[in-house]
Amino acid sequence: MQKILVVDDEQNIRRMLNRVLSSEGFIVKEAINGLEALKRLEEEDYSLVLLDLKMPGLNGIETLKKIREFDINLPIIMISAYGSISEAVEAMKLGALDYLIKPFDIEELKIIVERAIKQYELRVENIYYREEEEKRFNFDEIIGKSKAIKRVLEMVKSVSVTPATVLITGESGTGKELIARAIHKNSPGNKNPFVVVNCVAFSSYLLESELFGHEKGAFTGAISKRIGRFEMAKGGTIFLDEIGEIDPVIQTKLLRFLQEKEFERVGSSKSIKVDVRILSATNLDLKKKAEDNNFRQDLYYRLNVFNIEVPSLRERKEDIPLLVEHFIHKYDKILNKKVEEISPQAMELLLNYDYPGNIRELENILERSMIMAKNNIMDETYFAFINKENFSEKKGTLKEVEKELIIKYLIQKKSNRTKTAELLGISRRNLQNKIKEYQINL
Repeated sequence: MQKILVVDDEQNIRRMLNRVLSSEGFIVKEAINGLEALKRLEEEDYSLVLLDLKMPGLNGIETLKKIREFDINLPIIMISAYGSISEAVEAMKLGALDYLIKPFDIEELKIIVERAIKQYELRVENIYYREEEEKRFNFDEIIGKSKAIKRVLEMVKSVSVTPATVLITGESGTGKELIARAIHKNSPGNKNPFVVVNCVAFSSYLLESELFGHEKGAFTGAISKRIGRFEMAKGGTIFLDEIGEIDPVIQTKLLRFLQEKEFERVGSSKSIKVDVRILSATNLDLKKKAEDNNFRQDLYYRLNVFNIEVPSLRERKEDIPLLVEHFIHKYDKILNKKVEEISPQAMELLLNYDYPGNIRELENILERSMIMAKNNIMDETYFAFINKENFSEKKGTLKEVEKELIIKYLIQKKSNRTKTAELLGISRRNLQNKIKEYQINL
């Protein structure tokens, strides 16, 4: 039930308003002056205030101003005598919703009060939904204020509320999985599972079973029935990372699922229907692969209903200071450090580096440097390995710079490709592709 506060120094007025409004189902409280009204408003929440203009001590205008200092939305109806209409109008300019003229017309009183209450409820509802909307699109893990990342977030907001299939493209380490998680979090199916599959983590043979499941005895080692990731994601979202690497057999089964929303487990002829949204990601030029017949064109178009291109860190360098701050806080907790900031010279080094491994590499650089940190401020000596002179100011193409960096780290890690990939902040598969592309023999 809504609560109304009646503020008037005349007892007869208060009693009459209390009687009329109580009969309409409202809870009515009374205050004899402005100071008592302010005290009651501090103690309880009200849906409406009926406030007399002429009162001893703190008058209606002064009380109105005080109320507006701590509650801008609370509806206030002024109570005025005929000779005070101009003051009532002044009060409305200061934020009063309406005014009533003494002696009251009871029906007019009821109409004005009901209208004020409805407007207040609508306003509160709008505030609630706006707060929920802001909460909903609270992308805590996606750090940045650059135009490039803001564009991406606008696309995420637009596509999240639809059931559209989304292809997320961009270089390794740019945060494609974070974008996928943000889409799922803000989708109608966000209460249901978000299932991640890294398509290069499995052989083609195992990937089919991983995605679609298998029946007992379907192949050697299939000692029991197993449900696949599509069934696990029922009602929610499946995220297929590095989708460009899947073989033609899986492509065919995936295409059928996108068309029919059904599949068969390995070793079974029984079709299973599930409602799952597909998000996929790749760092390859999937369109070119499709044009070169290295990826099914019909599958490409099914996956690429809506495309989000995640910018490289080189394209959003203004976000580096925010990312640095984020990772410092993160690794302060993980490493039990007390680093508060890095020096301007160190920041300059970080800003001038090109990050072939993108955000993942920046995080890797900060983690390694913070392990060695002994003070709350880190200077450029902690980031000397970035070697600004050799990499950011070096003449030549980005690919030449990237090739030299890979060679340097391979030598440093004695050709251990797993450790080199970790150091670069990229996947081992991506590193192997680059070694092949650059014809590196180490």
